[in-house]
Amino acid sequence: MTFADRAPALLCLAMLAGCTAAADTPTSIVATLWTPAAISGPGYESSPTFAPDGQTMVYLAADKDFRNYRLMQSRCENGVWGKPVPPSFAMPLPVIEADPFITPDGQRLYYISSRHASAKEDFDIWYVERTIDGGWGEPQRLPAPVNSPAAELLPRTDADGRLYFGSSREGSAGGGDIYVATEARPGEWTVANLGPPVSGGGYEYEAEISRDGKTMITVSDRGDRSHLYRYRREGDRWVEVGRIPADPAQFQVGPLLSPTGDRLIFAQRHGDRSGEMFLIDLVSDPDRSWPPICQAAS
Repeated sequence: MTFADRAPALLCLAMLAGCTAAADTPTSIVATLWTPAAISGPGYESSPTFAPDGQTMVYLAADKDFRNYRLMQSRCENGVWGKPVPPSFAMPLPVIEADPFITPDGQRLYYISSRHASAKEDFDIWYVERTIDGGWGEPQRLPAPVNSPAAELLPRTDADGRLYFGSSREGSAGGGDIYVATEARPGEWTVANLGPPVSGGGYEYEAEISRDGKTMITVSDRGDRSHLYRYRREGDRWVEVGRIPADPAQFQVGPLLSPTGDRLIFAQRHGDRSGEMFLIDLVSDPDRSWPPICQAAS
């Protein structure tokens, strides 16, 4: 699966009847527009990630048709999110880069890039690490079997460092599945398909995992368009809880859970402004200190 394949799948026109909301998400709660004013525009903003101090956000920016992906960064300045600029390690178009994720300790940032094969749109997982001066080091490409001849999407880690991502590699059911990679020793990885019910119910290509490893949000196209589905870890298995309440007429993408797993940011089309970031509560009384509040220093 290439990113060029991803957009048509998201824009599928058929409608799914009888969709349901997540059983443990309050049905009276709806998603609200969240995109900070400085980064909101006519293009598509999605897939944010925050530095541990909450003062830096890296996200995916695209055109209005959800193509031409690039990485952008905004910093909290004088109480507002500042004008976005490309992060130091990012490459300009026509190289396409997306799906950033800063690990909870802030020492590594994963993302996907076509820099090694931009003409083929073979999207692999890359990463950069923090340097002593607080910047980012040189980009490193993860080895096989994490990366494959197919596209890898939305890399995310749990508290134990396991890496979750979507891929359409050989052996995937329905066009794409969710995989988890474990680094047995430095530079040596093993990869496993999560299997049903997470993989196999449709075209799955993104997965967000909570820090405690007990909640997962996937992006899956089950025949209409891509929507968000929630899973709960029970013992050694995943149990589907239901669909996240969102606009059924639009596709959703780029999920990010709060550290406590009680709030969720995702992106969907929003009228003339194309794609914007939305925020939804997954419980009745969430920790409202997340997303990070950009405010002037006292």
